[in-house]
Amino acid sequence: MARFLSIFLLTCAAYAAQVRILSYNIKHCQGMDGKVDVARIAAVIRSVEPDIVALQEVDQIVPRSGGVPQAEELGRLTGLKAIFGRTIDLDGGQYGNAVLTALPVVRWTNHPLPGSEPRGVIEVQFEQFQFFATHLDAGRDERPRVESVAAIERPVKGPALMAGDLNSVPGSDPIRALSAAGWSIAGEDRNLLTIPSRAPARQLDFILFRPANAFRVIQIRVLDEPVASDHRPVFAVLEFL
Repeated sequence: MARFLSIFLLTCAAYAAQVRILSYNIKHCQGMDGKVDVARIAAVIRSVEPDIVALQEVDQIVPRSGGVPQAEELGRLTGLKAIFGRTIDLDGGQYGNAVLTALPVVRWTNHPLPGSEPRGVIEVQFEQFQFFATHLDAGRDERPRVESVAAIERPVKGPALMAGDLNSVPGSDPIRALSAAGWSIAGEDRNLLTIPSRAPARQLDFILFRPANAFRVIQIRVLDEPVASDHRPVFAVLEFL
């Protein structure tokens, strides 16, 4: 019995030392076939059994997506706690980012970010680290995205993870600003193309961590999902060091 308990505790410790993260721009659950299908997005999320999910372009009670509170519905369908961060009001409802998680949340805050359209970042404090879920400005001018990097830096207090649609390609000014601030990109040596979903040609979606010596990338990949949204989701398993 003692041996079994020891093995069980070691297994739990090993599990707790890793975190499974998914970042997904869901385009208010409207697929490339024109169908708004929350259950389809939920199935994609469940397929990798994530601990934390960063979602962008989430509708909350918006007519175009059937008046569904998508964050809560995705939480219900995946069995994860849902956090919604509003960025704009839209047709009587709201639109923004969301976090789904299986981990205990200590606290969370939604911070505004600059952009031609208001943007935001959800800061979630977990027991071991902070997590930031964001969707940066999509305009041609990179300055709002660089300014957003500086804004996200202000609440960072220790080991941190970030995920989201950064609307920036590797080597661009916002990505260089993130690197200069101490963020490491999971899979930065890989060709992780995420958009357009039917034939990906660019990487706009990222999972990042800091400091570099606090985490190790165990796995990083883009999911082979060409229809559910106009982006493909990116998934990573990180190990705490």
